[in-house]
Amino acid sequence: MSFRKIDIDAYDEDVLLEGELCEPDPRDPTQVLSDAKQKQAAVRSTLAKGDIPGALGIALDSIPYGPNVDEAKNLTLQTVVSILNSTKSSEINNVVKALSQDAQDTLMKYLYKGMGMPGWGDVSGSVLLGWHEKLTEVAGTGCIVRVMTDRRTV
Repeated sequence: MSFRKIDIDAYDEDVLLEGELCEPDPRDPTQVLSDAKQKQAAVRSTLAKGDIPGALGIALDSIPYGPNVDEAKNLTLQTVVSILNSTKSSEINNVVKALSQDAQDTLMKYLYKGMGMPGWGDVSGSVLLGWHEKLTEVAGTGCIVRVMTDRRTV
């Protein structure tokens, strides 16, 4: 029975670690969290002005990725979800069209992250699925493929 306690991955040269799959965020984890908090404040003020595309552009710019930045990732997810919740379904198409291809791909990552949360977090499934439908119409299925193959997770 002692053989079951051996960590065979320690002896396997072919095991890939998360840090080897993609470059980690070059910023310090405290800097990443500080940036996420500043972006959240900027998004709130932009949303107060009614500029949803601008708010989403701010939230999707220089997102946190890699290990050791989980708090910043969660804060950014909450920020993006607040934008999605405050957008009327009739405006989604124009908002998505205003985003660059990179921002569209990043938005798709956050949609999948929200869908993967137990109980969908603090957003309803219909909101995420509505955004997913409109984003796929505008960005095409290539957006989904790029998100699924990108190693930088949000």
